[in-house]
Amino acid sequence: MQPFNRTSMTKHVTGNVRRTMAPRLQLERAAWRWVETVRPEDVKDEHIEIAYRIRVPACKRGACRRNCKGNPNCLVGIGEHTWLGEIDENAFHNIDDPNSERREKNTFVGLTNLGATCYVNTFLQVWFHNLELRQTLYLCQNSRAQEHNLESDYEPQTICEHLQYLFALLQNSNRRYIDPSGLVKALGLDTGQQQDAQEFSKLFLSLLEDTLSKQKNPSLHNVIQQQFCGQIAYVTVCNQCGRASSLPSRFYELELNIQGHKQLTDCVTEFLKEEKLEGENRYFCESCQSKQNATRRITLQSLPRTLNLQLMRFVFDRQTGHKKKLNTFISFPEVLNMAPYLERKEEKCVYELNAVLIHRGVSAYSGHYIAHVRDARTSDWYKFNDEEIEKMEGKKLQLGTEEDIAETVKSQTRKPKCSKGYHCSRNAYMLVYKRQVEDGANEKEINIDLPAFLQRLVGRDNRKFEEWCVEMADMRKQSVDKGKAKHEEVKELYELLPAEDGQPFEFVPLEWLRKWLDDSTITKCIDNSKFLCSHGKLHPDKIGDVKRISLKAAELFFNRYGGSPRLDRSSLCQECVVQRCRVLRLKNQLNEDYKEVSNLVKIPLMSNEGFWIGKASLRSWRQLALEQLEEDEEETKHTNGKANGEGPDISAAKVSRLCCSGEPDSEVSEVKEDGDDEEMKTFNEDILCPHGGLSILESERKLISVEVWNRLRVYFPKAPEFTHRQDPCQHCMRLDREGKENEALNKMMANEQKTSLLNLFQEKNRPMLQKWPQDTDVLYIVSLFFVEEWKKFIRRPAKSTPVSSVGNSVLLCPHGGFMFTYDSMVRGDAQHIALLWPSEWEVITRLFLVDQPISICRIGEKTQNDTVNIQYRTQPELCLDCREGLIFQQQRDMREYAQATVYIRKVVDNKKIMKEAAPELNMSGSEAEDEREDNKGEGENDPDFNQSEDGAKRQKLGISSGCPNAILTAIVNPGSSPSTSPSINSSTLASSHKTGIRRSTRHRKLRGEKALIVSANQTLKELKIQIMHAFSVAPFDQNLTIDGRCLTDDSATLGSLGVIPESVICLKADEPIADYAAMDDVYQVCMPEEGFKGTGLLGH
Repeated sequence: MQPFNRTSMTKHVTGNVRRTMAPRLQLERAAWRWVETVRPEDVKDEHIEIAYRIRVPACKRGACRRNCKGNPNCLVGIGEHTWLGEIDENAFHNIDDPNSERREKNTFVGLTNLGATCYVNTFLQVWFHNLELRQTLYLCQNSRAQEHNLESDYEPQTICEHLQYLFALLQNSNRRYIDPSGLVKALGLDTGQQQDAQEFSKLFLSLLEDTLSKQKNPSLHNVIQQQFCGQIAYVTVCNQCGRASSLPSRFYELELNIQGHKQLTDCVTEFLKEEKLEGENRYFCESCQSKQNATRRITLQSLPRTLNLQLMRFVFDRQTGHKKKLNTFISFPEVLNMAPYLERKEEKCVYELNAVLIHRGVSAYSGHYIAHVRDARTSDWYKFNDEEIEKMEGKKLQLGTEEDIAETVKSQTRKPKCSKGYHCSRNAYMLVYKRQVEDGANEKEINIDLPAFLQRLVGRDNRKFEEWCVEMADMRKQSVDKGKAKHEEVKELYELLPAEDGQPFEFVPLEWLRKWLDDSTITKCIDNSKFLCSHGKLHPDKIGDVKRISLKAAELFFNRYGGSPRLDRSSLCQECVVQRCRVLRLKNQLNEDYKEVSNLVKIPLMSNEGFWIGKASLRSWRQLALEQLEEDEEETKHTNGKANGEGPDISAAKVSRLCCSGEPDSEVSEVKEDGDDEEMKTFNEDILCPHGGLSILESERKLISVEVWNRLRVYFPKAPEFTHRQDPCQHCMRLDREGKENEALNKMMANEQKTSLLNLFQEKNRPMLQKWPQDTDVLYIVSLFFVEEWKKFIRRPAKSTPVSSVGNSVLLCPHGGFMFTYDSMVRGDAQHIALLWPSEWEVITRLFLVDQPISICRIGEKTQNDTVNIQYRTQPELCLDCREGLIFQQQRDMREYAQATVYIRKVVDNKKIMKEAAPELNMSGSEAEDEREDNKGEGENDPDFNQSEDGAKRQKLGISSGCPNAILTAIVNPGSSPSTSPSINSSTLASSHKTGIRRSTRHRKLRGEKALIVSANQTLKELKIQIMHAFSVAPFDQNLTIDGRCLTDDSATLGSLGVIPESVICLKADEPIADYAAMDDVYQVCMPEEGFKGTGLLGH
């Protein structure tokens, strides 16, 4: 062997790396290439340094896109680029400027959306800008707020207190937006559910009116009425006598129908339109004292200061049974003259537009609410969108395009042109008009000052906000100072990191370096323990997870951050390198040895001397050798072949096997015998018997020469060794002799039983209850499970256990009575039993131990008319109580089920089946499987039928059709175990038929039919939703029938409607409507609306 040249070796490795910028795999190969010429006992320090890649040159900045993980000297791409150079101080923190949360000058305050409370926020902003209402609320007595100690947070209790404090914050808060959760919580609203905004407005004003009526100040009692309440009258005129009756009523808003209208004035005109009362709707006239034709209309008696006009966009659709939204353009004026509509003509009744409430979205059950409100003081228009507030330019209302988007409406209606002073919107749902006041009472001159107690509370909240701003600013400054200090530290230490050749060095984790350079994480102490081998030194396989740095940089790191253990030049593990060298050399030698062994085993042995080897081991010894070598590599890691809890690199093992694989030899690669399916674990274990001796199966072993064995022993030094003189295991030989004797006895027994009961075995000449045989009045009954187990033994006596007893007790109830009637056995229970002739019964009682004889007798009694009345009786007799309990349980199981399959069959005119179904939406796995099922011929591959010897199709008497023992034991006597030997498996019990109702075990689907998974407790409405997804037929278009009965009660459960598993439900679809928005609503609404039930708006 030539002497090792350190200089040439270093140049050889580093030269390859420089030329190709080798990835991790190439670095791995270069680090161990020297093992081809160096034996394990000749490993020197130079080889160890190459294995640990100490001499691989460091990468320069800009040369690598990312860090070279296989090179411990590469310190590029670990996060240093963010620190080298000038850095903006904003990069040192992720704290927003607290001043961005501050209210800008001459702007309003927003409201936080708590999830789905935008409808609340819009009305709060509209009511806040009603100066008279706001001023009135400030006058409400609030002793709790007046006496509140400013050292603690103020928590309002009543609705009036909440609204008062909220308006005070909206007026004088320094915050950009405030949180209305106190008021929302006091009202008991669900923040995650969007509600009807119009209903909220009505209920809240009604609640506020009731609250103000209880104030001590009388001037507050009628504020809501003065602001929002008007008077209408329902006037009815009799056509016969002309008598007019008037019924006065108050209103807080006018609900205007917009369907079929384009102008707001048209909606008002229709609201006041005359209605005819005729036919069944005639009016009872007091003068005529009889029902007469009449006319009825609404008259406006007086109008409030603030006129709320509700545009009825959300209407009830009788076809769908749900609400839908009308996306109709409505034109409305900025100045509305209501004088022509008043019953008592006034000279001036002019209103100015004060607010427009918008609903974005096409569905009545989803969307977003915003408000456009005019400032009463400046006449500027603002858009209030929760926290965001935008001022309109030029003191004009600008609805823009975003409020009039209808995303999914199929036919986009072009927005009509609006005249000057008018606006058009398809999403406006409420218009607020303010009555023009007389000269001298201008609303702009109203001065609203906060009461002193509210000023104190708002002032405290503002101080808290300012303190928060200071705190956030300090945190920003601290983060910036810390970042600048870290910047200086990184610039200082990064220059010291590279270790110079020949200078002392240490290893630190790559991941730790990255976290040190990542300012968003806290730098922890250095932990090198996870990189240690079983010898307590740096493992060669972990060199890619650490970086080699200078001793000076390491001293600074460990002094500042601490940690252990410290890994330096002495931590390079010679034992691991030597072991790896031995393993790699053996792997390289493996291919040559494999070819040599393959050739040697072909040569016939000149003598009978040698060693026994398992044929399976001989076929797979190369694979086992690779696995053994890989295990030897793992031994250098922690115990159990793992390093720090990590398993071996399976992918690397596969690569090694692939690299070492060669062409298999014909002699070695023999065909595997039956039963040799298990993977070999240890070499030569396949000829070990259970007692540790040589296996008695000579066909599974082969005698090889001493030369071949010595070559294999190099790879398997601990393998079991058997010379040619070794005798097989005596214990195994004795057991083998006994087994053969038992096998012969079983075959003899099976042959005798088969001869005695040949017709029972071949299922020929069997008695039937439907056609009672004429030559006997008694038939005997045994469990079908016994017959099946007996047949198994007859077919394979050598591999089956003999049946010794007949367990008929499982067919009886706990009281000893029989569980089946003659009629039930004819209808279907016969599949659980087997009938025997009396002669067969004699053989059964002679060959087997019978725990309980069961028979059925035919008794003929003559009547007075000389006719014969035939009756059937069983022995033991039927137990009526247990039989009724069994039937009740079976019927209950049909009504109480979960995850059962029903079939929906779409029909046309109740005759033709639809040939093509709608595309599947959310089809279940069972549906998809059913769709793939091929249509097979009747009886073909059907588990209920098998082909008999004469070619006729007969009902199979197999265990696959269910075991009655299981159903009786589970229902009649819970907890008891069958006495049949062998015992009944529990999985057989669960698959038993539910007797009493004979149903096919397999449903053959027709074209256009779909399977759905349902439960007995789900409602018919929920089933219709499933059908809608499967057939694209809306629930209101579905007509469902089962067995000729119509299913109409949507609230009833499927169990109560008689829908049982495997039922077929016929679907007849009406013509669908062309309203896609309505279909969208049905998709979103599967549960009934609760509205404001249970909230504070209804007094709860």
